[in-house]
Amino acid sequence: MMEMKQYRWATLGVGVIANELAQALQQQGRTLYSVGNRTHAKAISFAEKYHIGKVYDRPEDIFTDPDVDIVYISTPHNTHSPYLLAALAAGKHVLCEKAITLNSSELAQAVACAAAHGVVLAEAMTIYHMPVYAALDRVISSGTLGTLRMMQINFGSYKDYDMTNRFFNRSLAGGALLDIGVYALSFARRFMTSRPDQILSQVQYAPTGVDEQVSILLQNTEGEMAAVTLSLHAKQPKRGLVVFDKAYVEIYDYPRGSKAVITYTEDGHTEEITAGDTAQALAYEVADMEKAVSGQGHLMHLDYTTDVMDMMTQIRHDWGMTYPEEESHL
Repeated sequence: MMEMKQYRWATLGVGVIANELAQALQQQGRTLYSVGNRTHAKAISFAEKYHIGKVYDRPEDIFTDPDVDIVYISTPHNTHSPYLLAALAAGKHVLCEKAITLNSSELAQAVACAAAHGVVLAEAMTIYHMPVYAALDRVISSGTLGTLRMMQINFGSYKDYDMTNRFFNRSLAGGALLDIGVYALSFARRFMTSRPDQILSQVQYAPTGVDEQVSILLQNTEGEMAAVTLSLHAKQPKRGLVVFDKAYVEIYDYPRGSKAVITYTEDGHTEEITAGDTAQALAYEVADMEKAVSGQGHLMHLDYTTDVMDMMTQIRHDWGMTYPEEESHL
């Protein structure tokens, strides 16, 4: 069997996720090829920490470096679109932190750019890569759980009321929907037969004008339904409940979950499915991205990413909530 090419990764951004990416590669005996960041000093210290050989003077220099194969973008949401377009136009494959863009029109532009330049564009959504979901798929496709009926999906974090923090900051595209709602909606889309065509929602705003607390109801043409609750100022378990007519499935910490518990309706007996390792979440993403880049199939689920972005765009449109970057285009 032919050994897969060792791809050279560059990171744009040096936050928590970039550290996890560097560590995931280290565990495989690899090193990030290069790093760029808007604050140059932070890029230097990140490079020293992970023994990265190349630091760019300006983040944009990543895109013109002929030795870079894949760029991981983990900068604030509102900077994703300009960076994405520059990277894709330069012929780089891109794995971008969620939410991949602010809205559907930005994503459509990026998808078209990736297609025009023959490169892979993907959102770093752990739910599409954690092994427990593939294991669960095998059970679902066997028919023992019956027909999917509905879902309940929670995600709540308690963030201090620091209105300069990115979570609450409108200028950094803060708010519950783009930051944590993207996980819940990706979970819903992951199980639903088709994209929801009926969407209802409620919102409560933080003092800065971003969404602090959200509830969403979804339904598709198959009659599958989901209820989503999100909060940035009230802790909830990250629980996904998937209800079939013969059983229900609970997945805790579902963005990086490794365990699913199935309870069968008829007699109440349970079955536990464990697969994968939460600590390896970034490693699974890296592996699937490299397979996609090498032409081994559509493993990154850009179709789901597009559906979720369409949902989030519609929801914010219903609220009348915009970000500064969007207002300049109106």
